[in-house]
Amino acid sequence: MKNPYLCSAMRKLSVPNTYVIIAALLAISAVATWLVPGGEPQTWQVLTSVYHGFVKQAGIIIFILVVGGAFSLLNSTGAVASGISRFIARVGNRDKLILAALTVLFSLAGAVFGMSEETIPFVGIVVPLAVSMGYDAIMGMLVVYVSSNVGFSSAFLNPFTVGIAQEMADLPPFSGMGYRIFCWAFLTVLMVIFVLVYARKTQRKPAGEEVMAAGSESMTRRQAWILAVLFLTVALLIYGVTCRKWYLPEITGLFLAMGLVCGIIAGFSANRIAEELLAGAKDILSAALVVGVASGIIIVLQDGKVIDSLFKTLQDGLDGTGPLASLSAMYGIQALINFLLPSATAKAAITIPVMAPFSDLVGVSRQAMVLAFQFGDGFTNMLTPTSGVLIAALAMARIPYTKWVRWIWKGVVVLLVLGLLLLIPTVFFPIKGF
Repeated sequence: MKNPYLCSAMRKLSVPNTYVIIAALLAISAVATWLVPGGEPQTWQVLTSVYHGFVKQAGIIIFILVVGGAFSLLNSTGAVASGISRFIARVGNRDKLILAALTVLFSLAGAVFGMSEETIPFVGIVVPLAVSMGYDAIMGMLVVYVSSNVGFSSAFLNPFTVGIAQEMADLPPFSGMGYRIFCWAFLTVLMVIFVLVYARKTQRKPAGEEVMAAGSESMTRRQAWILAVLFLTVALLIYGVTCRKWYLPEITGLFLAMGLVCGIIAGFSANRIAEELLAGAKDILSAALVVGVASGIIIVLQDGKVIDSLFKTLQDGLDGTGPLASLSAMYGIQALINFLLPSATAKAAITIPVMAPFSDLVGVSRQAMVLAFQFGDGFTNMLTPTSGVLIAALAMARIPYTKWVRWIWKGVVVLLVLGLLLLIPTVFFPIKGF
């Protein structure tokens, strides 16, 4: 059955496909090589740049496909959803505790695994739960979607933002984790406080037996072992990247092993495991392909000798403003780009290769530049109409987009300001890894 809010929103918002946007940027980049002084005009090289972009980013593309397949296999076991249901059943009718714990849980999922599209089914679970506790549908969106986006923005182990951006910036994978964990903890605590304040203001009736019924789904022994494997994977990931200097090949292998082990524990046949891996890779294929296609833009600009002129223009525009102003400008650019291109992987492929060397010129650490990319990308995801995840989540929650914007825009502004404040210490204080 079609959702009237979603259909209305899609009719009003005629948003270009991501590949159309990238194609337009490719064309603009090619034209720039003809107009910028000292440039080498690019013609048919625009088409070959796509091939070279895929070759250049082959490691990241493989990484995205394997991780996407592994998490699809994990989700198909039902262990994560069952774990949340079991937790809700354990805490009973202590609704404030449920809301606070779920807020931390979804924020952590965004910070560690880059939970994004996966929030959509959970919105369908938690929104009815929130309503049964006497709250409105926005509370469900707040706990699931907003919390995961706060974690996504301040992620310390998210392979789709931190991992990719750091690799493109020639930084050790998941380095500078200490300050990122601080940022995540700070923002998550504020998020919990806001959820509890909103709960106090909006609850219409006390929690009752409906809450117990909503969380009464039992967890099988197999699912318990699968969750244990998930936690072990997180522990091994932290150990590997901090103590063993793991890079993309090792991290890719770890996630693949997690998926396979979870499938075996779930009792899936070899065919079922292969099908789930392929289904997950198919679901995330678009994001993986975007990396290769978007990298073609950088190839065109580099081969067309435009990058150096771009650096010079940026440097002249920020000349004398200092590292903080330069970092703030990069932060603002990322936030603005997100309204046109909400895909984190696409933005990383387009902007990081340009901003990484530019940050060296203006005295900003590459770690700070990556953090600015994270904040600029994540916070505005909660508002941008080009985000398919946001539109789908709102459809699941039965919340009109216009109503959501009126409710969330002030919160997004506050988060953007907090992001800027958290970037300031990276300029003025010696932070490990930065």
